[in-house]
Amino acid sequence: MATKLTIDPVSRIEGHLKIEATLDNGIVKEARSSGMLYRGLENILIGRDPRDAARIMQRICGVCPTSQGLAAAFALDEAYGVNGNITNNGRIMRNLIQGANYLQSHILHFYQLAALDYVDVTAVADYAGSDPTLKKVRDFIARGHLGPFVPRYEGDYRLTKEENIHAVRNYVEALNIRRLAHEAVAVFGGKMPHNMAIVAGGVATRATLDKMSRFVGRIEQLISFIDSCYLPDVLMVAERYNDHFGIGKGCGSFMSFGVFDLDSDPDLTKRRRYFPQGIVSLDDLRLRRVDPNLITEEAQYSWYSDSAPRHPYDGKTESDHRKKDAYSWCKSPRYNGEVIEVGPLARMLTAYVSGDKQVQEAVDGVLARFNAPVSALDSVLGRHAARAIEAKIVAAKLRDWVMELKPDQPSFTPFNLEVSSRGMGLHEAPRGALSHWIVVKDGKTSNYQAVVPTTWNAGPMDANGQPGPIEQSLIGTVVRDKNNPFELVRIVRAFDPCLSCAVHVADLGGRNMGPFVVGLE
Repeated sequence: MATKLTIDPVSRIEGHLKIEATLDNGIVKEARSSGMLYRGLENILIGRDPRDAARIMQRICGVCPTSQGLAAAFALDEAYGVNGNITNNGRIMRNLIQGANYLQSHILHFYQLAALDYVDVTAVADYAGSDPTLKKVRDFIARGHLGPFVPRYEGDYRLTKEENIHAVRNYVEALNIRRLAHEAVAVFGGKMPHNMAIVAGGVATRATLDKMSRFVGRIEQLISFIDSCYLPDVLMVAERYNDHFGIGKGCGSFMSFGVFDLDSDPDLTKRRRYFPQGIVSLDDLRLRRVDPNLITEEAQYSWYSDSAPRHPYDGKTESDHRKKDAYSWCKSPRYNGEVIEVGPLARMLTAYVSGDKQVQEAVDGVLARFNAPVSALDSVLGRHAARAIEAKIVAAKLRDWVMELKPDQPSFTPFNLEVSSRGMGLHEAPRGALSHWIVVKDGKTSNYQAVVPTTWNAGPMDANGQPGPIEQSLIGTVVRDKNNPFELVRIVRAFDPCLSCAVHVADLGGRNMGPFVVGLE
């Protein structure tokens, strides 16, 4: 007999996500992923000075605002015709600001969002050692203050007591390390979140020896934490949960727009980036070129009035919360009609297939340790491992790139404000492929669309009946206890969904958008 299971909201993610699953004998046969707040931030830009996009679009999310601001800046670079003239200092500082935010986001995801699916915090309850951090956690638990560790679905905790205690200590330390990453962003960005430095034409700050020194100091501490804690902790979890290399298989196709510019080619599809652009299918591990003209968003099952597939330049963001059969405020992005997964796993696979020796060595090392094929990366543990590998590589590159800056050399290129054009910003947020699309007429924004990573991953089924990537990854999962479906939230959290990005704005007019159910999670 079929059973319907609803998790609303899924906790320990960014924003409000509802998951519905239809179980048949404990196996997920159908799944729905629903973004539960109205998206509409793009509409705020219409009629405004286009340059406002680099500021306003950062307000999409407080975790990865640098990505939204930089994607907006790339689109503005093209609209204003300055995209081929970004100075080396401007290009490098954009990479440094973005890279530091990557490290913050990945560390946040593993420790504060995902690790509690595998770590039993109560192991610290009778801690008798001298570590001051663990003593504070122990005393905190003794007073009955288990938040933010509970409520949660209780999983099959497999770490030893010593491993659990070790992980809890690193959970707390990760909070301090994230602060250092925020400070690294602020060195060149001015502040975090919502930095003020990224603008059309480059960066609105200058490189100085003092800033370079302050940045390096923080990155060195981040490198130490990633090497000694983050990557080993991911591998520790993988050792105990190696069956999770076979759980959470998604659509099998992956796309990256590439990230960390190495030149300023005006054509973003040809620009050299440290992590390359491309599309990879696990069926053949062949790298395909990205054609932005083949990107569409449709809203057949989304609460928007226009259902037809549209290229983002022609996209519309007009709500219709009474639309028949709709179940999400996320749209359904597709590439040439194909369901695509984006994120760190997509970036690592693209780099792996492109021949990046450093990525190949790191990925092959993890796979060999668990005697797993490349196809096993399409899984819960594959997504976690990809983030940790990327964090290690990015941190080391930031230390190199900051030394390439030329103190007091220009970081901004002036441009003509008289423009009636359009611009595309292809970029990679920590959570995956991100694109901003602006149409400018008579010096004002006439249309703006942001197609964000979680829209790609958490979007609903399309008109052809194809479920989105998260939905596909849930289908076939065995749920042992429908009242404690920890298997499902582990899969969802491995994608690191950010509904703050996918559905940007709540209705401020006081209208009741519908019931909000706070469940077991």
